[in-house]
Amino acid sequence: MDQFPELDFIVCGEGEEALVKLAETAPAGGGWQNIHGLVYREGTGIVSNPKNSHPPELDALPTPARHLIRLGRYRALGLPVSMTTSRGCPYHCIFCAGRRMGGNGVRYRSPVAVVDELEALTGLGFHQINIADDLFTANPVHCLAVCREIVRRGLTPSWTAFARVDTVTREILKEMKSAGCHTVSFGAESANPEILKTVGKGITRSQVCRAVQACVDSGITPQVSFILGLPGETPETMRQTIDFGKELKSSGALHGFHLLAPFPGTDVRKRARDYGIRILHNNWRDYHANRAVAETRAVSQATLDEFIIRWEQKFDEYLGNIREGMATGDASAEEAWQLTRLEHTVTIYELMMARIIENHGVWRNGKGPISSEDALAGLAERIGPGSKIATDQLVNTLSFAYQSGNLRYRVDADVIRWEWVEYL
Repeated sequence: MDQFPELDFIVCGEGEEALVKLAETAPAGGGWQNIHGLVYREGTGIVSNPKNSHPPELDALPTPARHLIRLGRYRALGLPVSMTTSRGCPYHCIFCAGRRMGGNGVRYRSPVAVVDELEALTGLGFHQINIADDLFTANPVHCLAVCREIVRRGLTPSWTAFARVDTVTREILKEMKSAGCHTVSFGAESANPEILKTVGKGITRSQVCRAVQACVDSGITPQVSFILGLPGETPETMRQTIDFGKELKSSGALHGFHLLAPFPGTDVRKRARDYGIRILHNNWRDYHANRAVAETRAVSQATLDEFIIRWEQKFDEYLGNIREGMATGDASAEEAWQLTRLEHTVTIYELMMARIIENHGVWRNGKGPISSEDALAGLAERIGPGSKIATDQLVNTLSFAYQSGNLRYRVDADVIRWEWVEYL
């Protein structure tokens, strides 16, 4: 708050109760001293209230008011919708910022409340629900109870979750699969035992391999992520991790790489010098884990960035191969749809960000009733001249968005008005 005088308040920790009390007291212009976790200005000083020693029961909190958010735009972009079943993580990885928000332990919502929310989300038309807990499989009893409640109700959601390789078994994975889970993401971080020990991960390569195989045997896609640039990283340890990723790919796992982002509050940031980490800058916009903001004694920023850029180029080459396969008829339906959906997403994003539908989607129609085909053709015709989007792509995406229920039109008297479906 010293650095940014435009800030009036900061809520530390979980904010639901503090934000409600702040909203209630703000009209009076004071009375903030009893709001747990609130940091505020008073006179010429800054006051920091103690945090709540008894965080709220999760079942006592209302479900998110998603009807007030323009979720329709996210659905149109092909993004998943997220929910949580718990807060917190019992593990102590030195790079994780989640514990600074959710606490050291884990608190759980009741399985019935979880599935109530999940059931409501299945009616919104998203292709996927992400269970965004730090660790969905932290407690097998809770995990299995949620899965069995989904099955008991006869629901068929499509969902994903995060797990640790040492917290899954074939029994758990099979029940997750039966309840609609199709992908589980694991953080393996590194293939080097010393690095895993240094960062407090507490897992082994053999555990990663067993978890991947258990997922494959259960019909679930395993995704494994690695972090390059961790304490102790050298060119040799990077090679070990890259080769391990290839090994897991041959076993049926998807895998990917990110770079260390030493967030405020994490142990790796507090003790960066002890860990041999040099933090390059504090431009938080760059802390997205896809470009280096830190380096080790043996691996430079340039080396880390060079690898990630090559990794991104490989994905572009993969998409290019699919495009060629579509032209020759060699691409599978799944591959073709992956590229087609991505192209729709990019086009819809451009239409939204430039407000093209809002600016070109209203016109007078003097020809009487109009069909959806003619309305779409009219919209494409009005957008086309000033757009950088290829005509075929524009027509296909507009039709896709309309058929998917994400773009609609109405006729008021003789005026046609197109609009995104915003609120669900």
